[in-house]
Amino acid sequence: MIRIGQIKVPYTEKKDRIFQTLLKKLHLPEKEIISWSVFKKSVDARKKEAIMAVYTLDVTLKHENAFLKRNRNKNIHKITPELYRFPEPGDRTQKHRIVIAGSGPAGLFCGLMLARHGYRPVILERGADVEQRQEAVRRFWETGEFDEKTNVQFGEGGAGTFSDGKLNTLVKDPFGRHRKVLELFVEFGADPEIMYENKPHIGTDVLCHIVKAMREEIIRLGGDVCFSSQLTDIKTEAGHLKQICINHSRWVDCECLIPAVGHSARDTFRMFKEHGMAMTPKSFAIGLRIEHPQEMINLSQYGMTSDRVLGSAAYKLTHTSSNGRGVYTFCMCPGGYVVNASSEKGGCVVNGMSYHGRDSANANSAVVVTVTPEDFPSDDVLAGVNFQRQWEEKAFRAGKGRVPVQLFKDFRDGKISQDFGDIHPVHKGAVTFADLNECLPSYVCESLKEGIEAFGHKIKNFDREDAVLSGVETRTSSPVRMERNSDFLSSIGGIYPCGEGAGYAGGITSAAMDGLRIAEAVAKVYEPYKKTEEKN
Repeated sequence: MIRIGQIKVPYTEKKDRIFQTLLKKLHLPEKEIISWSVFKKSVDARKKEAIMAVYTLDVTLKHENAFLKRNRNKNIHKITPELYRFPEPGDRTQKHRIVIAGSGPAGLFCGLMLARHGYRPVILERGADVEQRQEAVRRFWETGEFDEKTNVQFGEGGAGTFSDGKLNTLVKDPFGRHRKVLELFVEFGADPEIMYENKPHIGTDVLCHIVKAMREEIIRLGGDVCFSSQLTDIKTEAGHLKQICINHSRWVDCECLIPAVGHSARDTFRMFKEHGMAMTPKSFAIGLRIEHPQEMINLSQYGMTSDRVLGSAAYKLTHTSSNGRGVYTFCMCPGGYVVNASSEKGGCVVNGMSYHGRDSANANSAVVVTVTPEDFPSDDVLAGVNFQRQWEEKAFRAGKGRVPVQLFKDFRDGKISQDFGDIHPVHKGAVTFADLNECLPSYVCESLKEGIEAFGHKIKNFDREDAVLSGVETRTSSPVRMERNSDFLSSIGGIYPCGEGAGYAGGITSAAMDGLRIAEAVAKVYEPYKKTEEKN
């Protein structure tokens, strides 16, 4: 098979135009092509008057070796497809079923792969199933009634379920895990275009159905998914896991635990710290959400306010501020919503979310500033958690329980806004005006002001005075890393930290990929589960 890059056609053209362009690129008759498929698709909008779709194609030729001998095009080369392979099982007998704590992408994909290879895992989830979770989140946004166990951060599907559902990742992948993750998403209901789109996304509405379908498949294969079931404690013996506690009351024998908790599982971090698990604090980023009219972003990126084929435009911006801190946009949601994503009483956190259609009036993204352990209030391993909580509580007080918002001009001037300009917020949850300078460290606020003004030179009117800011965005990634060795084990034998909360992922796709990685590591050690062997 050969891979051919830089196949450019006008973005409005149909599939047959792509094929004709391919034939011209290869200088071959149609009969020489056995098969072809799209490996990757992106959009080149640098020339607004001639926007192009850019394809990378995988092609099988009748006389491939003869073609390659005379080929001089650097965009054409032979490939061996990266095929995902699950390892052969190990020989250690499972005394008790493997337990996965958390049903976010890391836990679900780990559980699915283990279930498909006969391991019958048990997945524990502190929150509710996705159907009940949708209702609890809707109720919170509409009435303020808050559930600490089931919310935007906790519940089936994890934090990514109430997000844009972006699937792009920068993780290098020589083992085919990335493609396997995308294939599984498609199998359970995602649009097949995610297999090749440059910046694929699913959307909250579709993700909810996918998550449910994956859960049902795990159960069909003999696994169990237990809701309202939080991992709250462990017991060890000679440095190895022996038991786990569920909901502070039920102790269960367990020799293999996969903590696939999210970045907001602060009580779980604390529990592992108390048991001496090796963990280190890590850098992350904090900041605010910013909203603009989606038509403004479309005009900047595409040269038009709307287009049915191109859809809602996205952006990604970076800047190094004068104090040396990195400022960048994060989790950009075209045609999306800013959502109250709080998970603790007395704290306020925001995130971005969009549905599959990306059709709300506004674009939003986090504008965030890098913070490091040197910024935290102590050298404790959980100092980053305390740092996050400090600013979330300030935001809660500033907004009196609602999401605090401010126009960019007033944020720059340190004044509480009195009214919205031409941009009205598109939010899930109540908002109120407040001074966001009180909700973040001064060095972060100054970096944000400088960064937003710099972004105005890259996207016209990004720094407009009536851009709406919402606070605070503090959960960009986990504040800790659970250390693991070359066998992916923690310092406590039998525990395999996994995913974003453990510090090894930064989004849906990378978390799912880490779920596959840990499933492989466990499978190399243990035999598939045999029911007669369980003793508890």
